[in-house]
Amino acid sequence: MTFSWPKNFYSDGIHGQLRRNPTKPDLGWLVSTKPARVAGVFTRNTFPAAPVQIDQQVLRSNQPVHAIFVNSANANAFTGATGLANAYETQKLVANKLHTTPAEVLVVSTGIIGEQLPMEKIRRGIERLQASAPLNLAKAMLTTDTTTKTAQVTQADYQISGVAKGSGMIHPNMGTMLGFIATDVTIKQGLLQQLLRELVDVTFNQITIDGDTSTNDTVLVLANGDDWQAEIKAGTAKYEAFKADLHQVLKTLAIAIASDGEGATRLIDVHVMGARHSASAQRVAKSIVGSNLVKTAVFGADPNWGRIIDAIGNVGEVFEADQLSIAINQVPIIVAGNAVANEGAATQAMQQDTIVITVDLGLGTEQGQAWGSDLTYEYVHINAAYHT
Repeated sequence: MTFSWPKNFYSDGIHGQLRRNPTKPDLGWLVSTKPARVAGVFTRNTFPAAPVQIDQQVLRSNQPVHAIFVNSANANAFTGATGLANAYETQKLVANKLHTTPAEVLVVSTGIIGEQLPMEKIRRGIERLQASAPLNLAKAMLTTDTTTKTAQVTQADYQISGVAKGSGMIHPNMGTMLGFIATDVTIKQGLLQQLLRELVDVTFNQITIDGDTSTNDTVLVLANGDDWQAEIKAGTAKYEAFKADLHQVLKTLAIAIASDGEGATRLIDVHVMGARHSASAQRVAKSIVGSNLVKTAVFGADPNWGRIIDAIGNVGEVFEADQLSIAINQVPIIVAGNAVANEGAATQAMQQDTIVITVDLGLGTEQGQAWGSDLTYEYVHINAAYHT
């Protein structure tokens, strides 16, 4: 399926000279030609970037918006009063271009922390933004990513489309991660916000690359439908169908980010079942994908199940050893607390590109899932030279 935006949305991505490489777009926008309700989830880092602070203000106003503007190569984070003023100016420049008000524009940045935005390049770039192939926006968001990340669900009466970026500094509560989702459904802003927050907890907040949370992570959903006779309301079948579709889009983008971890060679997909509570299952899954010992074992194709046991134990909850079962790519490793002599088969299973670790805690019926990537020599190389 060719990626596209829902009705009354368009986007662009251009090279605005923020990057040295002229083949890499670094400025972009997503525009709704009609007023759109907006929901957002942001970093919990103590030092939120200037654009995050502005977008949080926009959301608190509960007003519709018309656009998201994004630049890569520069995070506009830890840049003080000047950085905040530059983000406000960017907001005004986009508003003037679209003949709307600054309060109807969201601004997003990603890249190097601590450097001021090159405002003359930003000004010239905004003047050039128009409408182009949807993938140009997905390209303009990228930093150390190796590929664009998109997802789409199309139904008879609505569409949900999303783009994301993220490759490093990814951990719970998101991190150096951006996601923009557009839909043409009619839904009230408060319900959309509630739904996004719920779904982010089981998608974007369940991925980890390296344990670091960024200053800029942002997920925004725009909904520009205006047919209030077809409004999506909580507790209805239509709501449940839309929720499932939005969940699918967010999950697809989250897995794409985990798969594209800096220097990654394998995706780690952890399924936890048999938990007393879903939150417990999610914590266990996240602990496993977040363990550097598990990550390096996956990189080395080493079925060292002791590292998985250690990660489960680090959650700090009470589990029963004789109830625990673990499998790697469907090869049993631990069954009811007993090790199984399957090392040869497990080693073979570890050669695959996706490593599925299944854990049954044997304590209940709740489940959880998390995604991550292996930890490689290339990850060190990328981050040792990122600034220079």
